[in-house]
Amino acid sequence: MAQTDTVTRILDTAEVLFAERGFAETSLRNITSKAKVNLAAVNYHFGSKKALIQAVFARYLDPFTERFHAVLDELEAEYQGREIPLETLLESMARTVLEVPAERNSLKVFMRLLGLAYSQAQGHLRRYIQEHYGSVFTRFTELVRRATPELPDAERFWRLHFVLGSVIFTLSGLDALRDIAEQDYGEQVTVRDLIRRMRPVVVSAMHAPLPASAESVA
Repeated sequence: MAQTDTVTRILDTAEVLFAERGFAETSLRNITSKAKVNLAAVNYHFGSKKALIQAVFARYLDPFTERFHAVLDELEAEYQGREIPLETLLESMARTVLEVPAERNSLKVFMRLLGLAYSQAQGHLRRYIQEHYGSVFTRFTELVRRATPELPDAERFWRLHFVLGSVIFTLSGLDALRDIAEQDYGEQVTVRDLIRRMRPVVVSAMHAPLPASAESVA
């Protein structure tokens, strides 16, 4: 088996097992057994479980970051210093998110991994994401800040994370939601249908009136 095939097999297996079981609950032996490689191969190619987890994320975040920077470049060129509408920013991010997993694994796996990065004790992973991909998220957050000048910084932070949590929950449970929609409402739902339905909800959440405590701080 060629070296690149070995690496791909390890990564393909690791991302599915991590998404299904979690990072702590998935051992390297679980991965090597399912991938049909020996432990020495994982140690040789990645060096540690932490490095393997980071490599799994890199397969999604490398192309996402490159594409999203390009998308933001196009938006800034189009608006020429004017405020980019919040709905346009969120739609552009959603479109970029949808494009990337099609080249790797399913959107559901990607969303589950992203949720685990914040819900499990993986400080090294959050540091890794910030160090390697923080620039694109900082850039996006600044554009969102300009589009929502009425929000205090702390309130914007929370709302963005509420939105992110809603998106992750919805897309990671996509199969179950599709089944419910079909059985209970007779609807056939695509991922893009779901994004279109979510868009007004998340935009409204960002523009919702400030809670009383936030108003007093602003």
